[in-house]
Amino acid sequence: MAQIDAFFKMMHEIGGSDLHLTSGSQPIVRLHGELQRVKYKVLDTLELKRLLYEITPEDKIKKFEETGDIDFAYEVPGLARYRANYFKHLHGIGAVFREIPTKIWTIDDLGLPPVLKKLMMLPKGLIVVTGPTGSGKSTTLAAMVDYANKTRKDHILTIEDPVEFVHKPIKCLINQREVGRDTQSFATALKGALREDPDIILVGEMRDLETISLALEAAETGHLVLATLHTISAPKTIDRIIEVFPGDIQPQIRTSLSESLRAVVSQVLFKRIDKPGRVAAVEILIATPAVRNLIRENKTFQINSVIETGKRYGMQSLDDAIMGLLKQRIISPKDAFTKAVNKAKFKEFLADVDLDDITEV
Repeated sequence: MAQIDAFFKMMHEIGGSDLHLTSGSQPIVRLHGELQRVKYKVLDTLELKRLLYEITPEDKIKKFEETGDIDFAYEVPGLARYRANYFKHLHGIGAVFREIPTKIWTIDDLGLPPVLKKLMMLPKGLIVVTGPTGSGKSTTLAAMVDYANKTRKDHILTIEDPVEFVHKPIKCLINQREVGRDTQSFATALKGALREDPDIILVGEMRDLETISLALEAAETGHLVLATLHTISAPKTIDRIIEVFPGDIQPQIRTSLSESLRAVVSQVLFKRIDKPGRVAAVEILIATPAVRNLIRENKTFQINSVIETGKRYGMQSLDDAIMGLLKQRIISPKDAFTKAVNKAKFKEFLADVDLDDITEV
């Protein structure tokens, strides 16, 4: 057992999500969205290196010493998997470990909109799951893949950096590839994927023009493609995909995206007030003919109006999702107001809240 495993065991037992280890600081755990210091001595760089290098593959240590950044996955048998990131900083080195539960939560467990189940039964197209870092995108994607694994008889191929949730084949054949270990890059793996007879392809992150272009190609050629972006709304997601491409081909990309896009799922995490934990508020955009037309005509600024009137298709705005959680008393009025788009809708719930304590974002 590695020495650092004791920290992972402690974090797991209290329900923490992230462990921060950095030179010149005590260890810190993120618990239900908030950072809390661990009662332990301040770590110096040499001690922290010994702690971290005990669990780090030799090739990763070499890369870290050369570049100052690495990502990899680490597993404590019987406990959980961890997504690790090491980095150099002004006062030494640091590391952050995100716990990835061994249990994969279902769409129902997470309280996600039922329309996600319908989306996972589509034969082809692009589904993009978006949100800021730490908003639960990986957990949502894992639940969606799990649903397909239990209901379809297909080949699921995932390309991740690193592999997070590990899926055991149920009805589907599942192959999970890790960038840096099993393949050189997302783009390289996607090129190969088109010759590997997949039905569903999960792309951990669409980072660059080549990866986005290949994901669109895969979605157009008969594959169901799931991907993530660090955007904060459905319209901004569409704009981000198009803006990656040179201006002279953007009209062509708008047409291509309008035909291949099936849905955008955009989420924000909230701290629960009814019980320990966090919950996601989810915005859903379904690519109806009206939405496709707006994408083609470069009128994405009108998409929010379509979401508001598209409930019969399974669409919902972020504000409606937040309002639903607020009325069920799952989240606080202060958090709802802070993260809402149209804040005026939520002011009536702030009667007992000091507005000076709220920073509008």
